[in-house]
Amino acid sequence: MIQDPALAAFAHACFEYAGIAIGVALYRQLRAAQGGPGLTQPGQFAIVVGLLLGAGLGNKAVFLIERPDILQRLLAGEVLWPGQSIVGGLLGGLLGVELAKLLTRQHHSTGDVMVLPLALGMVIGRIGCFLAGLNDDTYGLPTTLPWGWDFGDGVRRHPTQLYDIVFVIGTAWILHAQSERLSAVPGLAFKLFLAGYLAWRLGVDGLKPVRVPYPLGLSGIQWVCAVALVAYAPWVARAWRRLPRWPAPTREPT
Repeated sequence: MIQDPALAAFAHACFEYAGIAIGVALYRQLRAAQGGPGLTQPGQFAIVVGLLLGAGLGNKAVFLIERPDILQRLLAGEVLWPGQSIVGGLLGGLLGVELAKLLTRQHHSTGDVMVLPLALGMVIGRIGCFLAGLNDDTYGLPTTLPWGWDFGDGVRRHPTQLYDIVFVIGTAWILHAQSERLSAVPGLAFKLFLAGYLAWRLGVDGLKPVRVPYPLGLSGIQWVCAVALVAYAPWVARAWRRLPRWPAPTREPT
C-alpha cells in the first residue's frame, strides 16, 4: 500500500484517469462495431457533453453529501479539493445524458453500449483506490476474516475496493452473457447494471466506516443509493416487463 498521502493521491488519480480514457476508447470501439455515429456527430456530441458534465458535477455533489464536514470547511473559505464518488458520477451522468437527449429531441436508448466501458473504467479506478489504502475513504471496517487486509496501520480490514471489483466484473459478465436476450429491450442492460450497483453500494457500504452518520446510522452515499433506487425502480420494472419470456422448452415427439 502507498503510505505517502501525496504519492497515494497521484497514483489514485493516474488509475482514475486511465480508467476514464480506456473506458472511452472501448466505448468508441463498441459504437463503431455497431455502426453507430462517432462521438463528434450531431446529437451524439450533445450526449457525450451531457454525460461528462453530469458525471463531473454528480461525483463532487454526492461526495459532499457523504462528507458535509468537508463542505463546511469549503464554505468557510478553506482551500480543499473535494474527493469523488462513483455513485455520484453514475447518477450525474445519467441525468446529464437524459437532459441532453431531451434538449436535442432524441428518444433512442444509449445506455447499453456503455455497460462494459463503465465496468472496465470502474474496475481500473478501484485498483487506484485499493493502492491508496488508508489515504482513500474506500477501505472497510476491521475484520477477523482470513482475507482481511492490512492497509498499513496493523489492522486487518475488509478490502471493500476488491469486493467492488468482483461485483462489477460479475455483473458485467452476467449482463454480457445475456446480451442477446436483453437486447430485445433497449436500455434494459444499463438499467439493470445501474440498479444493481446502487443496491450493492447500499449494502456493502455498511462494511465501511461512516464518517458523518445520517438517519438510521447510514452514510450519505447509502441514503443517495436508497433514494435513487426508489426513484429508478419503476423505470427498471417497466423495461423488465417488456422483456420476452424464456422460450418454452420443446418436447421431443414420442
